[in-house]
Amino acid sequence: MKFIIADDHPLFRGALRQALTQKARKAEIVEAGDFDTVKKLILEATDIDLLLLDLTMPGVSGLSGLVTLKSIQPALPIMIVSATDDPATIRRALELGASGFISKSASIEDINNAVSAVLAGDIWAPQDIDLGHEPDPEISDLISRIRTLTPQQTRVLSMLAEGLLNKQIAYELSVSEATIKAHVSAVLQKLGVDSRTQAVIRLSKIGSDGFQVLN
Repeated sequence: MKFIIADDHPLFRGALRQALTQKARKAEIVEAGDFDTVKKLILEATDIDLLLLDLTMPGVSGLSGLVTLKSIQPALPIMIVSATDDPATIRRALELGASGFISKSASIEDINNAVSAVLAGDIWAPQDIDLGHEPDPEISDLISRIRTLTPQQTRVLSMLAEGLLNKQIAYELSVSEATIKAHVSAVLQKLGVDSRTQAVIRLSKIGSDGFQVLN
């Protein structure tokens, strides 16, 4: 089995490595300490069984990173491992495509159980937390709209957020600039905005800072 641990704290990466080694002794485990590295890893490999992703690391903040990675490999199981473990964050992560959520305060046993469940195709969330319902209509609407985007449209949106021009996105995705213009138009329509800037601002609201403001 092949796992990626994406976290900027070496000690916590070591703890996750220990948990995964107990689960699968012969597993191949790759570590990433920043978002650009984990993005490069999943662009280059299609045989990853599970990605364990911290919400906040150099290059990304909040759930926008999850959205970006799911757009690159939609079928890749991603389990969020975060110290930000309030019900709203957990619920939103699952709604945006995470296969599981585990708190950084969880025991090795809990991590093993979570990994087993996700590898079996289940969705894992802390058992003792009531996830409830989304209280913020703006965030609820935004998540619903993001979920209507195709993986390619989501990837285009993420690249817009990186500040890339249409011709740069076309080059990166090996498609024509006309195709990217069509994707951008579809993204704007689905997000209910009139410009690229407004689309990027909307996406930024699923970052952790936006959550803190909106909660």
